[in-house]
Amino acid sequence: MFSLLRHFRSRPAPELPADRAADLARDLPWLARLRPERRQRLLALTARFLAEKTITPVQGLSLSPRQQAMIAALGCLPLIEFGAEGLHGWSQVLVYPGAFRAHRSHHDADTGVVTEWEDELSGEAWEQGPLVLSWDDLLADLAEPEAGYQLAVHEMAHKLDALDGAMDGTPPLPAAWQRQWARDFQAAYDSFRARVQAGEETAMDAYAAEAPEEFFAVASEYHFSAPALLSAEMPAVADHLLRLYGPSPIPGGKETQ
Repeated sequence: MFSLLRHFRSRPAPELPADRAADLARDLPWLARLRPERRQRLLALTARFLAEKTITPVQGLSLSPRQQAMIAALGCLPLIEFGAEGLHGWSQVLVYPGAFRAHRSHHDADTGVVTEWEDELSGEAWEQGPLVLSWDDLLADLAEPEAGYQLAVHEMAHKLDALDGAMDGTPPLPAAWQRQWARDFQAAYDSFRARVQAGEETAMDAYAAEAPEEFFAVASEYHFSAPALLSAEMPAVADHLLRLYGPSPIPGGKETQ
C-alpha cells in the first residue's frame, strides 16, 4: 500500500498542451498582461483544473475542449496566489447555456411556515457540490472585461470562502490576517449595506449588500474587472484582495502599472 501511495504522489503534474495554451492567449486577452511567472502558475492551475474537474454542459449546450479550457482558466484566476488548495472539496462544473432557475425553500423555525420560490441565476456554488455557471454570462464578461462583472471569479470566491467550513465572507487565512480581514470587511459591508438600504446610488453592484459572503464575492469581481473603482470606494477591502489574489491584469490594476 505504501509503495502505491508513493507512486501516486510521484505522478507528474498535468500539463496544458502548447496548442491549448496558445488558444487561451487568443481567447483571454488579459492573459498576456500577467507577469510571466504568474501566467505560468495560471496555466499550471488550469491544467490541474481540467484534469481534476468534470465540466458538464447541460440543456443541450455543447462545449469544445478549447471552451472548457477557457472556463478552467477563468475559474483559476483567483487561485494564482492562493494555490491549488482552492480546488479542494468538489469535482464538477455544470454549465448552462444561459441563466437558469433554482427552486428555493425556507423553513421558519418560529412559525413553522415553509416558504418556497424560484430564483433566476447566472451562477451558483454549492459548499461541497458543483460549481454552476451560465455560458452566456461568461461570454458577456469576456466581451466587457472592465464592466464590474466576473461570474467565474464570483463563484470561485464562494468556493474559497467555504474551505474553512463556513460561508461567511472570510476565506481561510493566517490568524492575524483573518482578524484584520474580519474587522475591515465587516466595517465596509455594514457601511455599504446601510447605503443600499437608504436607497443611495452606489458605484458597486447593490447585490453585495445581500450578505457578507456575497459582499466578498462581488468585491472579488471588482478586483478583477474594475480594480481602480474598488480601490477608490473601499481601499481597505481592495488592499486585502490584492494580498489574497495578487494584482489584477485588467487595465488599471497593479499588474499593468
